[in-house]
Amino acid sequence: MNIHIEQLMSDSGVKFGTSGTRGLVKDMTDLVCFAYTSAFLQHLIHEKQIQKGDQVGIGGDLRSSSPRIMNAVAKASQYYSLQPLNLGFIPSPAVALYGIQHHMATIMVTGSHIPDDRNGMKFNLPIGEILQADEQAIKQQWVDIPDELFDDHGAFIKQDAVLSEPSFSAQKHYIERFTQFLPDNCLAGMTIGVYQHSAVGRDLLQQILSALGANTICLGRSEQFVSVDTEAIRSEDVELAQQWASEHALDAIVSTDGDSDRPLISDEHGRWLRGDIVGLLTALYLGADIVVTPVSSNSCVNADFFEQVLRTRIGSPYVIAAMQTAATNSPEEGVVGYEANGGFLQQSAIELSGKTLSPLPTRDAIIVILSVLLLAKQRQQTVSELNASMPAIYTSSDRLKNFALEKSRLLLDTLIVDKQINSEQVQQLFPFMGEIKAVDTTDGVRLSFADDEIIHIRPSGNAPELRCYTEASREERAIELNQLALKAMSDWSESV
Repeated sequence: MNIHIEQLMSDSGVKFGTSGTRGLVKDMTDLVCFAYTSAFLQHLIHEKQIQKGDQVGIGGDLRSSSPRIMNAVAKASQYYSLQPLNLGFIPSPAVALYGIQHHMATIMVTGSHIPDDRNGMKFNLPIGEILQADEQAIKQQWVDIPDELFDDHGAFIKQDAVLSEPSFSAQKHYIERFTQFLPDNCLAGMTIGVYQHSAVGRDLLQQILSALGANTICLGRSEQFVSVDTEAIRSEDVELAQQWASEHALDAIVSTDGDSDRPLISDEHGRWLRGDIVGLLTALYLGADIVVTPVSSNSCVNADFFEQVLRTRIGSPYVIAAMQTAATNSPEEGVVGYEANGGFLQQSAIELSGKTLSPLPTRDAIIVILSVLLLAKQRQQTVSELNASMPAIYTSSDRLKNFALEKSRLLLDTLIVDKQINSEQVQQLFPFMGEIKAVDTTDGVRLSFADDEIIHIRPSGNAPELRCYTEASREERAIELNQLALKAMSDWSESV
């Protein structure tokens, strides 16, 4: 059968974008996964980025559906006369790094932080993540799918495993990236709690910390998949962290999301740090010159920490594109990026103490965890003292689940009419706010009010959710604003 990918997006309910595919597991049939993989590989072959006989690296997270989808990816690779290489269950950045080092296309099966009833596939070029141009080209692909492989429900008729035993090369390369860059025993004297849950990098993270001299205590390991979103931390994780910190006299607790490309870091009291703050601290530790970050990130990055700060739409492809432009324009400068979820991206090689950290222009969590711990140690501060040394600007973020994209668009269209802010509608929706000072529509609607308070709303790019980001000069006020804004938008939703 001949399938047009853009039509498949509509028919299957499995969406595709620069973050890859995302959908319900029941919709991500073998046929759908085979077709999306085929479109990606066909695009790369057409662009002469890969050729028949090349290897394709395949990794996955710890979701129950990941092994089946990895097998579908492998079968599609074989169909295009490519050699599937099983990289095992490892972090997304480890998969991308291995692909860059070996100039190999890679595919990571992961749904990131979304629940276990969903999954996805993330596609990487031999030079890094796919970007907007690749996304558009892949959407327009027509792929020829062999009918005889599938039953009427889109499942493989022959349920054979084609992936070989996993190679641990990618895991080894990823561990050595940090242990060879940083000084021996640089974390000696620190006791770090590793919140493992079902993060695919849970064991690897503990190994790296131990190799660098830290005393580690593993906490909260789960054999069932746990959805951990670093931008919307669960109340139980807030309580657990404070309990663990007190029980074990920890210097910090560290963790990641499901595919281990976004970090979670707490201070010695078990209070989780914001992702955009830890990204800023990482850029400081690494001595970056130019920092690229989405418009939703904490405004304190605009303080005089760096030579230049560039703001983008939310999403790693936008950050990467801006980093590439910055590196081209300023080749001698150290260019990095980070997102509000804490994921850190590195466009330029970074040198510290005579050692070089090679570029990794995709979200990474481990470098953030290590940088925050080492910066605190370098400054002879606790993690809470390091956090408190940043400008007093606080952010909060959360989401309304089951908020349809169409409804999100209607809300934004209510607030912005003909590219102009509808002040009356804003005041009706948010009567608890002061006068509007500025509006930014780079991504969603970001409203700046009197007293330097901010409410930023946007639809999620990969789930039926409405995201809300708030900013204020006190942490309690930022949280309060977020709760007030979410309630206001929930009430609005029920009224339309």
